[in-house]
Amino acid sequence: MHTHIDWDDPGADSVTAHYTKDPNDYGEPHPGTVVSGRYQGMNVRIKVEAYKDGVSIGEVAALIDAKGERIKQHGKLNLGDIVRLPDDKRAFESVPGSPKEDED
Repeated sequence: MHTHIDWDDPGADSVTAHYTKDPNDYGEPHPGTVVSGRYQGMNVRIKVEAYKDGVSIGEVAALIDAKGERIKQHGKLNLGDIVRLPDDKRAFESVPGSPKEDED
């Protein structure tokens, strides 16, 4: 069983949008690959156990807050939870302390 997560929209950090422009470097995740998504403004790293129909399934390997600090739990998401991350929600990780898209 997996934990259902409502992932943040990756916006300008979308992996899918990036590789649409240059598909040559894109490879589907495979077991052992680490992919990232965003959950409530945090970077979430997932160690892929399976990949099927555009969805990575794996264990939460890291939760990283906006300051770059690793934590064990945020909201309903915990380190070690099994989650599903669709390709359209995959994101390049934001740099701690970097300005957000909507900030001037």
